[in-house]
Parts: sequence; C-alpha cells; structure tokens
Amino acid sequence: MHEYMENVTFRLFRVFRGCRFCDELLPMRFNHLCMFAVLLLAGTCRQQSSGAETISVQKYAKSATYSLIGVDPETGVCGAVVASKYPAVGRVVPYVRAGVGAFCTQHYHVPEWGELALDMLARGTPPEGVLRNLLRDDARREERQLAIIDMSGRAAVHNPTAAPPDSRYWGAMTGRFYCCQGNTLTGREVIVAMARSYEETEGSVADRLMAALIAADCAGGDHRGRLAAGIRVARRGVEGYWLELYVDDSEDAVVDLARKYAELEHDAKGEWAGGQLPFRHPCPQRPTPTPPPSGKNP
Repeated sequence: MHEYMENVTFRLFRVFRGCRFCDELLPMRFNHLCMFAVLLLAGTCRQQSSGAETISVQKYAKSATYSLIGVDPETGVCGAVVASKYPAVGRVVPYVRAGVGAFCTQHYHVPEWGELALDMLARGTPPEGVLRNLLRDDARREERQLAIIDMSGRAAVHNPTAAPPDSRYWGAMTGRFYCCQGNTLTGREVIVAMARSYEETEGSVADRLMAALIAADCAGGDHRGRLAAGIRVARRGVEGYWLELYVDDSEDAVVDLARKYAELEHDAKGEWAGGQLPFRHPCPQRPTPTPPPSGKNP
C-alpha cells in the first residue's frame, strides 16, 4: 500500500506541474500527503488506468556513471555531460532547461525526477530544497547520487553513502558555476581531472563540458568500461535542447562523442581546439579501466 500511494503521490506532481503549491506539499508527512492524494483523486486511486503514467522509485537499474553540470549566468547557457557503462546514459541521467539550470540523477536513477526537479527549480525552490523534496520519503535515498544547479550558479549534490563496494570510488566536487560527480570510478583522479578541465578550458560552456568529460575518461572514468556518453545544452531564448549529442552503445563512447562534437557545426561551440577538426584521440595511451584497490574510496 505504501508503494502504491507513493506512485499516486508522484503522479499528482506530474498532473499539477507548474502549480504554486506543489513544492509545499513535499515537506508534508507522508501519511498526510497520501490522505491529500486520496481526497484529490476522489477515489480514482483504487485502480490504476492502463494509460496512467506513474513513477516507481524502486524500478530503475543502477546507472553507475560520472557527470558534470554547469551554467554561464552571463550568456544564459546551461548544460550537462555524462558517461557510463550503462547503455544510452545520455538520455536518462542529464536534464537541462533554458533559464532554469541543470540536474543529474544517477546511481539508481529516476528519469522522471529530471523534469520534476527542474520544475521545482523554475518555481524558485533552492537547489538543496529540490534534493530534499525528492529524497524525503525515498527508501533508497542513500543509494542515489543527485546533482543540481540553477542559473545563478547555486549548486547542491547528494552522494550515495550506502553504495555497495563495487560502486566505489564515488565522490563530487563543486566550483564556480559547476558541479561534477561520479560513482563506480577508477579513483578520485577522475573527479579532480573533470573539475580541473572545466575550470581551465578556454571556450564555450559546451566546449568546457566536453573537455571535462574527456579529461575524466582519460583519467580512468567508469572502472567497468566505456559504453555510452552524452551532452545536453540549453540556451536562453531557445526552446528545448539547444545542443544534444549521444553515443548509446560503443566500445569507446567518450572518444566517439568527442569525434561527433569535433565534426559538428553549431553555434554552441567555441574556440576550444579539442572541438575542431582534424580530430585527434585525446589520450591514446590511457590505461585500461580497473576498480580502485579493494573497491574502497582511498
């Protein structure tokens, strides 16, 4: 019954997306919120329609991955990149919206939280409040890794403190207008390389995102392998994604994504040399990914 009512509750948030009071509902005690759901649905929750879209936070696989979200308040551009051994990871982990910010849901990800998180952010809920609302009644909250940033650069991250040994190394770093995070990594150098590259690369937001993802991959990346990667970028005044590129199934996903980016002609690109033709492999001598010693965070 608890799981069923949890699904009904989240469906309400989708039905009433954009309402002024939805953010205030989440901090309510779960039993009160369930009572509200029953009254508002007027008994229709007794059986679920075959066409109804619900959110079950228990049903998703472990999208072990690493990602970075970043914004440029001056240009109104925001974006996210991600890579993983998880297939088509670029389509289920990163979410960005012009004028709002970026969000990533990973390590037992919940894709439906993507738009819900951005909706709350758009209504003025601070990043830490969005994460608190999403995780409040989530039985697996300590297995999830979430990151969110608004257009002013305020960021919040939640790490998977109950992650199993094979999900280590995990960690996160935040800096000026960005946040990077990952799990199931070869080591801390993946996070550090990602942050350093984003800070030091000269170019557009899209350039810096790609450079950071490549740096993380060259530092070791996901210790299980390199299957999928993606980038999504939004810009103020442009509806939907301004730029999106994906590699869904590959033996070398980040390098293949980098090649696609170099071949692309798009206004989101800047002068970063790594994004220009002719394309050159960024780290041909990189080591084969392996788990950290004993599967533990050093």
